[in-house]
Amino acid sequence: MISSRFVLCLGLSSVLLASTPSLAGPRKPNVVFVLVDDLGYADVGAYGGTDIATPNIDRLAREGVKFTDFYANAPVCTPTRCAFITGRWQQRTGFEWALGLTGELKVRRGDRWVEVSNMLELGLPTTEPSIARLMKDAGYATGCIGKWHLGYKPEFSPNAHGFDEYFGNLLGLADFYAHTYVNGTRQMMENDKPIEVKGYLTDLYNAKAVRFIQRHAAEPFFLYVPYNAVHFPFQAPDRPDSRMDPDHMHAGTRADYARMLERVDRGVGEMLAALEKAGILDDTLFIFSSDNGGERLSDNRPLFNHKQSLWEGGIRVPCLLRWPHGLPRGEVTKQPAITMDLTATILSACGGSPPKHQPLDGVDLLPLLRGEQPPVERTFYWRVSRKDRHQKAVRHGNWKYVLDGALPMLFDLETDVSERFDVGFRHPEKLHELEALLAAWEAELAKVPPPVLVQ
Repeated sequence: MISSRFVLCLGLSSVLLASTPSLAGPRKPNVVFVLVDDLGYADVGAYGGTDIATPNIDRLAREGVKFTDFYANAPVCTPTRCAFITGRWQQRTGFEWALGLTGELKVRRGDRWVEVSNMLELGLPTTEPSIARLMKDAGYATGCIGKWHLGYKPEFSPNAHGFDEYFGNLLGLADFYAHTYVNGTRQMMENDKPIEVKGYLTDLYNAKAVRFIQRHAAEPFFLYVPYNAVHFPFQAPDRPDSRMDPDHMHAGTRADYARMLERVDRGVGEMLAALEKAGILDDTLFIFSSDNGGERLSDNRPLFNHKQSLWEGGIRVPCLLRWPHGLPRGEVTKQPAITMDLTATILSACGGSPPKHQPLDGVDLLPLLRGEQPPVERTFYWRVSRKDRHQKAVRHGNWKYVLDGALPMLFDLETDVSERFDVGFRHPEKLHELEALLAAWEAELAKVPPPVLVQ
């Protein structure tokens, strides 16, 4: 019983992807994917936010599909971005935690792991599948504007992974004005060349994204816009003398945070306006989400906990899809989904082909959102395995299993989205079922050890 469900989960991607017809008509849709960093579940108006003005993001919800049960692949930056680029579990490449000064880094040398002290030496290998390369194969111009966080060296760059154009910062966080990493490393790149530019990081990304749309309006394009905001340091716009203080990295207020997010919202509005002016707005699949749950200044209500944890507040995130020519308008769906599903969905919408030798783990969401198929029971897995912290989680249907240290717990998310009432003692058979699913998933991943290990 358990093994058949596990096989069904792994095989669902190819079944749904193969069963969904490509968009009918002469024009392929454009794709814009806006990925915000550390956004809280209730920070935007469409998800109940009241103290931050997000009219353009809210427009996506009014004119598209809003997910209530959407998940990031991980509770931190790098692994979720890795899952989107590859369309696969991030554990397959070994990126289970964020690349950074606090990461536990190893590379595989034959049958043993060797520790690495320099985070700049590691990155996502180009042997892995890439949404950018697959979109190029489908005839798309490809661009990435923003935070990469999948490797610093040229062999790991966005260009190496198939993006025609790149402008942004390569590392996990940046001074929004000086554009440096916490240790002073300069990280701004235009394609594979280091650059010196002036301006507030979010404003620079907004302007570059608009120009990309304008230059490529006559051809199908795929634009990935992963913002640094609203990740710390909490530097508000229009304060050019502000500088990141490594000793007070988390200083800031909710008001600062609000202004940071409102500048992202302005960028979403500017992109929508550029698409509309070019006459291609309704031919564009516009996606909005976050790489993990919100952090200390975020509003994650009604979810428990925040970024870096596998409680709902660390992994359940907003997700909006607007595409009038391909999706319903003003719909709200409880269909559970996860970041790597967006990879399969984009490829399906654009007539792209999944990689032949490395099948996608995500599923195409289009037939589910169009009502062409009934809701699907999904199974998702998460794992944090660090020297000082061990946590695992499974969502199967409405059930959520959490292993925090040595303590196994079970929650019914349908009635307890805040994870306040452990019901494992009432449903021991369900708890053991999810434990078995987790063990099968881990065993399947262990068959092919990853090239690196970031924990």
